[in-house]
Amino acid sequence: MRNSSSSGRTFTAARSAGRALVIAALVCLAAAPAGLAQVSPQEILSPELRDLQTRYLQQLKAFNRAVAGTKFPFEFAQARYVGANPSSIAGQDPRGIEFVRFRGRVVLKITGRYNAALSSSRLSRNERAARVFNDVFLPIVASVRDTIPADVACDAIGLEIAYHVLGKSKTYEYEGKEILVAVFPREEAFALAAAATDSARQQIVNRSELFLDGEEFGLALGEREPLDLETLDRGAPAAPASRPLPAEAAAPAASGAALPSPRYLPALPAPAAAPAVYPGTSATRADAAAPPARASSPLEDAPAATQQDVARLQTKYQTELDALAKEGLLKFHFVDYAPPSFVLFQDHVALQLTVRNPARFDREHTSIYKRAAQSFDLFLAPQLKDMLSRISTEVEFPALDVTVLTQFESPSSGSPEAIEYICPLKALREFADARITNQDLINQSVVLVNGVRISLDLQRAE
Repeated sequence: MRNSSSSGRTFTAARSAGRALVIAALVCLAAAPAGLAQVSPQEILSPELRDLQTRYLQQLKAFNRAVAGTKFPFEFAQARYVGANPSSIAGQDPRGIEFVRFRGRVVLKITGRYNAALSSSRLSRNERAARVFNDVFLPIVASVRDTIPADVACDAIGLEIAYHVLGKSKTYEYEGKEILVAVFPREEAFALAAAATDSARQQIVNRSELFLDGEEFGLALGEREPLDLETLDRGAPAAPASRPLPAEAAAPAASGAALPSPRYLPALPAPAAAPAVYPGTSATRADAAAPPARASSPLEDAPAATQQDVARLQTKYQTELDALAKEGLLKFHFVDYAPPSFVLFQDHVALQLTVRNPARFDREHTSIYKRAAQSFDLFLAPQLKDMLSRISTEVEFPALDVTVLTQFESPSSGSPEAIEYICPLKALREFADARITNQDLINQSVVLVNGVRISLDLQRAE
């Protein structure tokens, strides 16, 4: 059996070591569009990985939406670097979906933070890991099955999730952090999504790679203690001959700000008896309230759709979309790496357009609400009537999803901000014909800032 401390490098640990998983240098963040949770192809240095990110961009967007719409027991937020300081630019990067290389294999990687604090006295390390596996890993793998093709051109599906661990000394309480990583061979990931029992899931887990805080881990579902690694003998995964590691992937990371090595607290002492799980933001409160329910969408009256409907419409309207893409680049500030395409939002088909606002904001002196209000009123709204004239009144989809990428005056302010306006087509046409106000349209729409839904009062925000 191979040494677990040397072979158990997780995604986060590998980043600090060099090129194992970090493909784009941190300095690229300032130029990269953020907020859509999947990394943009243009900032990926590896040609192979960039091609994959481009090829599957629409499916990654659908996957992002599926994860964002999933109800986890506690808040889950995607993040590109779970080991980074949350106050740093890297720690604030919300894009957790990308194709990476891990041990010579191509992996579709999903990274995020689970905002629950698990008691170290009530739950063992294995029980904490199993809790996160059930709460987070299984729903995400189900979203992979529902949105990503089963023959996706990668070798494995990887998940990297950080969560809080609550401990207590004789005089004070404090929190630590654990990071659980799983790398499932592609076929095993889809099998896991279909597995109905812990026994079936355990067999898949045993054939996959799991790491806890950078060390190989024998997760035992439903048990207090982990499995003995010596009994698993998973064997070293071989890099596929069809996708050899290119020379550039073995080179050091591009120059720029290096991602700091993750630091973990030592094993926590046993705290006094307390509930086993708390919301991560209220770890010391035993009576913390449950997370609020998701607000209903005004689109929910429309018939539900599936990914098959999205694919059908994409094929049917591809010629029109190509023409819109060319005109949009010249007239509507479309970005060239995300052409118009159909997506699934809250079980409804929407036509997604991605545009870049040429105006620049002072991040320190404007709120997300002001930027969202001004991006709509001063940039998007004046173009809507002209945009809608390119869309037939007989279309078969109920909504338009426009992502506006805002930019900041200072490069040190971080990545661009993504503001999404998901608007019913009927309300959009009424607004374009001056039958309703801008606020009426927003009230019937969904507004997301970096993937988080907000309430927007245009007049008050500006």
